[in-house]
Amino acid sequence: MVFSKNILVTGGAGFIGSNTVEKLIKDNEVTVIDNLSNVPDDRFIRNFQKMKNFHFLKRDLNELSTFQDLPRFDIIIHLAAHSDVRGGFEHPEVDFKQNVEATRNLLEFMRKKEIKELIFSSTSAVYGEASVMPTPENYGPCKPISTYGATKLADEALISAYSSYYDFKASIFRFANVVGKNSTHGAIFDFIRRLKENPKNLNILGDGTQAKSYIYVSDCIDAMLFVHSKSKATDIFNLGNKGTTSIITIANSVIKGLNLSNVKITLSGGYEGRGWRGDVKKTELSTEKVAAFGWKNQFGSDAAIEEAIKQLS
Repeated sequence: MVFSKNILVTGGAGFIGSNTVEKLIKDNEVTVIDNLSNVPDDRFIRNFQKMKNFHFLKRDLNELSTFQDLPRFDIIIHLAAHSDVRGGFEHPEVDFKQNVEATRNLLEFMRKKEIKELIFSSTSAVYGEASVMPTPENYGPCKPISTYGATKLADEALISAYSSYYDFKASIFRFANVVGKNSTHGAIFDFIRRLKENPKNLNILGDGTQAKSYIYVSDCIDAMLFVHSKSKATDIFNLGNKGTTSIITIANSVIKGLNLSNVKITLSGGYEGRGWRGDVKKTELSTEKVAAFGWKNQFGSDAAIEEAIKQLS
């Protein structure tokens, strides 16, 4: 069998990464690099290990030795990151090391190997608390309120500079909240875990008015691949849905999905009504730019939540 492309997926053993591998593995040669810092083991990609066109390397992008024996790839999908937004308050240096320094090392590898295509997972957190909603890609200035958002914005700047210097195409995608199969964190995951431990009480961080746009993981991956194939130059794209879903709606949907009743919901208040310092209380992204390419999600925000609950409960 001849595979169409040789693809490197960083962070490929994690939530979005493993779903990306599942999407690509049928028709491509896929190599995953992951240090397993966000997942306990290779459980999400274990079934691919027996396939001749799949290769897993447990390595860290912060180690230069990681790149020494790697071949040239047709495209790199860079999903690896330290995504613990809450933890950045106590350990901002981890975000800098795992996000900025790791991305710089990867870009140096691309430069030396003359790799010409990159897909990068950024985040809506780069906007901070935007005064315009739905927030378009040209909104500015971007003023992130977390080190996660700040380091992703720094990554975007590095990618823009390297792509200009060394003539490669990068598609930068700013995600809304991604949910679905193989998720290891987030409100749905946490609520299901807490209710299985105590089906009579659910504690929610914040004042309950938090509302964000959610996108199902398969829509997120399909949109990245579709838009990247259509774009002609380095560019930035939002991925999300019209409208938002409140944290209370998510809680009630999880309770319903688990067939529970008489659950007492407790609101902890949190920092300024949000879950923690650095948590953006309301986010909604404009998706007109990707729609202009002809892209449409299969699931809306509420439907993405419902589907994720089915997968995780």
